[in-house]
Amino acid sequence: MIPPLLAFSEPGSRTHSSECVRYTLATMRMTSPRGAQFVRSSDQSLLVYFDPNQESSATDRTPLHGKLLVAANENVRKLLQLLSSKPIAGIRNLQPAYCSLLVTFDAQRWRHEELERNLHAYLDQLEEGPLPESHLVEIPVCYGEEFGPDLNRVAELHAMAPEQVIRLHTSTTYRVYFLGFVPGFAYLGELPQALVTPRQATPRRNVLPGSVGIAGHQTGVYPCETPGGWRLLGRTPLAMFQPSRQGLSLLSIGDRVQFKSISREQFAARLAEAGQNQCA
Repeated sequence: MIPPLLAFSEPGSRTHSSECVRYTLATMRMTSPRGAQFVRSSDQSLLVYFDPNQESSATDRTPLHGKLLVAANENVRKLLQLLSSKPIAGIRNLQPAYCSLLVTFDAQRWRHEELERNLHAYLDQLEEGPLPESHLVEIPVCYGEEFGPDLNRVAELHAMAPEQVIRLHTSTTYRVYFLGFVPGFAYLGELPQALVTPRQATPRRNVLPGSVGIAGHQTGVYPCETPGGWRLLGRTPLAMFQPSRQGLSLLSIGDRVQFKSISREQFAARLAEAGQNQCA
């Protein structure tokens, strides 16, 4: 049986890695100086995985962080952009993650080795087109109390005051690495090292829409009511996903995010103005 290959964690899941890891399957092969590798993840899908650290051992499963993670994700975005602008007939879906792009294809039209050969040409073109300029999105958050029931516990775990947790969380400009789990859920990173915190041992059955959580090196906003196991620091009044909005999701891969602390009164006013966050 092939193990799970997408290197992202579902909020509330205890079975998935929360970071991008280096896979060690026998089917993985180096295909370019950028460290692009192929994994035949099913009879109709191919995973293109990037590891900029070419000197890493084949058995090294150390999660990527910092500049290596950013470099890998930028290659994912470049390949996604190329395949979107110059589509290959028979490719049905492209699903980006931290360090990989899952390519789902028509198995009656393509064999894995044939598609790999076609993708070689795209990998050679990664530097030809620059990535579009990223957008900076400010997300207001009311921290603590009923809005962030885990704020005090996170502060205790790191031996700091809740106010310091808030300052750290709002001090960083985060990158949108990819979207997944539910519509509009953006995986943001990376947290300041002082805030890196494991997910809860037992997920909540219901997390309110707009809840802002952290898990491992990640942070993110729940777009709708759903189970989840991330530590909840606060809540935003913004609707992260709206079917009636062009683009649907407030955030897109490659965007930058800055959280801003707001008061209870500001939260109530913004929520009334924006309407309840929802997925459908």
